[in-house]
Amino acid sequence: MISGIFFISWRLAEVFTLIPTVGMLAWFVHGYTQANMLTPNAVLVLFIVSTLALAWAFFTLIDYARARRSGYFVAFVDLLFVGAFIAGVWYLRGITDANCSHFGSSRLYLNLGVFGNYGVSVNSPWAAHINKNCAMLKASFAFGIMNIIFFFITFFFALLVGRHHSRKEETVVVRRSSSHRGNRRSTSREYASSPRRSHQSHRSRRSYYV
Repeated sequence: MISGIFFISWRLAEVFTLIPTVGMLAWFVHGYTQANMLTPNAVLVLFIVSTLALAWAFFTLIDYARARRSGYFVAFVDLLFVGAFIAGVWYLRGITDANCSHFGSSRLYLNLGVFGNYGVSVNSPWAAHINKNCAMLKASFAFGIMNIIFFFITFFFALLVGRHHSRKEETVVVRRSSSHRGNRRSTSREYASSPRRSHQSHRSRRSYYV
């Protein structure tokens, strides 16, 4: 089925883009945890969404047979992830105005804690390469936008897969019901013809004895 092939192809695209996203954002989360600081929403929201989306995409890709049977549910969850990625990208929108060659002049730089202005002031190793931090956040932001599009595409193809599977099940049910009716008709015909045969055989026996 063409819709199933496209669904698997775009699922692979989601997995391949979410793996580096989760890896880069996990590096930030690990740094905040070691510094005993709260992870800012600009990083935390997209990290949580990307992690859950990666698990969901990987599960539905490995167990495609089960996902195909519940195509409408898969489409619904994918649509939820579209909204979740929009929220994650919105929280990280400050990176769009940042110039990684001069990251120190951006607003987000002041709010990144040990990865930004505060880290530079206390000589934190997490702020040793602030341009690298900027590039990683920009890449995560770009992958987030890409997955908004990807999950909307898989939402559409999951609907097609679910619709095709439901039609296939309806066809099987109709065939089973028609074959069951045919068996009932043939059985009734056999019962209807059996008394006639017994009556004819009884008459032939009587004529033989006479």
